[in-house]
Amino acid sequence: MTQAPDPTADEERTEDVRLTVYEGFARAGRAPGTAELADRTGLTPAQVRQAFQRLQRSRDIVLDPKDDERIVMAHPFSAVPLGFSVMGSHTLWWGGCAWDAFAVPHLLGDEQEVLVATRCPACGAPHAWAVGRDAPPPGGQVAHFLVPVHRIWDDVVHACGNQRLFCSVGCVDDWLTATGQERGYVMDLATLWRLARGWYAGRMDRGYRRREPLLAAAYFAEVGLRGPFWGLPAD
Repeated sequence: MTQAPDPTADEERTEDVRLTVYEGFARAGRAPGTAELADRTGLTPAQVRQAFQRLQRSRDIVLDPKDDERIVMAHPFSAVPLGFSVMGSHTLWWGGCAWDAFAVPHLLGDEQEVLVATRCPACGAPHAWAVGRDAPPPGGQVAHFLVPVHRIWDDVVHACGNQRLFCSVGCVDDWLTATGQERGYVMDLATLWRLARGWYAGRMDRGYRRREPLLAAAYFAEVGLRGPFWGLPAD
């Protein structure tokens, strides 16, 4: 007689894989592969692959559409360059976007401060900020988010790749003109820092669950975001 699947056991295995993926990114700046995850969790490769699919459905990881065993992103970590580098005391990460790059020191308790570096997409000017947990970094630069929050998961890599930091609103306008894109949402560094500060709270802990849409909208309003771009009422 075939034994019925145990959903509790499946959930535990999936959470073991999720935590090990995040620990790998946090420690080494990269995503562990299937064989490494199987070795570290005691699961079979098939069980790891099943966990990957469940984690992608729950939006805890992003898999390469051409290789369903390759993790591309586990927010705020990225396995591919999307415009930002984040240097900690011992580890170098790709920052998936402006939001994620600023989130790293808030997620990792042993990183009091990280160095976030990028270039302005419009003029190529280099920028770097020491981003910590106590206060926003100084600077007159602005972040531009192209894709509204309710469309981010239509193509999350594209959306993250277009959450960038610019010298000024003028550079944002130049980039929009050059690329033929419509303006998204522009915020200053302080607002970006507040957005990043608590968004991923608890993600390294067992039992973490993503915010439901209503709680996400309340968080956006709390940190000073406004309007339909964030699923909030128009001013």
